[in-house]
Amino acid sequence: MAAASLSVLCRKVSAVLKTSRSLIGPQAPAGTGFSLNVLPKNTPDVSSLHQCRILHTTLSRKGLEEFFDDPKNWGEEKVKSGASWTCQQLRNKSNEDLHKLWYVLLKERNMLLTLEQEAKRQIVPMPSPERLEKVIESMDALDKVVQEREDALRLLQTGQEKARPGAWRKDIFGRIIWHKFKQWPIPWHLNKRYNRKRFFAMPYVEHFDRLKFEKQARIQARKKNLEKKKAIRLQEKFPHLSEAQKSSVV
Repeated sequence: MAAASLSVLCRKVSAVLKTSRSLIGPQAPAGTGFSLNVLPKNTPDVSSLHQCRILHTTLSRKGLEEFFDDPKNWGEEKVKSGASWTCQQLRNKSNEDLHKLWYVLLKERNMLLTLEQEAKRQIVPMPSPERLEKVIESMDALDKVVQEREDALRLLQTGQEKARPGAWRKDIFGRIIWHKFKQWPIPWHLNKRYNRKRFFAMPYVEHFDRLKFEKQARIQARKKNLEKKKAIRLQEKFPHLSEAQKSSVV
């Protein structure tokens, strides 16, 4: 019994060694017998095999270092940077390029936010803080271009202006809002929850609506009067400019 169990154990060990040898290096010729030399002489270093990854999300040599600026820019008061991306430039890009550019801008924004926080911690001015504003403007423009393409595709396929169909209705305060439609499992005239919704204003709300409109009209009139007074003061202070402007109009 002991000999049989020992032979079974030897067979399992040899099978494991054969499979490991086939995975690590070329297979040894048959008929060599049992051998403890698992790795051939020309087998590369095993440590290099552990560096291989199935999914690469960033450079293998850069991990948390990408949250910090380039070491060449450390200690500099001003860092050169280009202009922000405009919508006209982004409209000429493909969807794949926009997807890649979004993650490039996202990594740059995270790096600049880290730099800004570190500058606040050390109570020193951030080098070239306009870089963060340019990145934010570029991301906003990219988001706008993607939204334009989604709207155009939806209009072409379904003819709907909004992502979710709806209608302009009044709420209980008299405000005009966009009511989004929702799918219900039962008809609307049998749905008690839907029938409880009020898409009209009560009569006593009209008085407050008029007061709100009057307030908005006063604010707009006040702004126009301030703009007129400012223009008159500028004409009195710089009369030659007003005369040149009038002559150019004529």
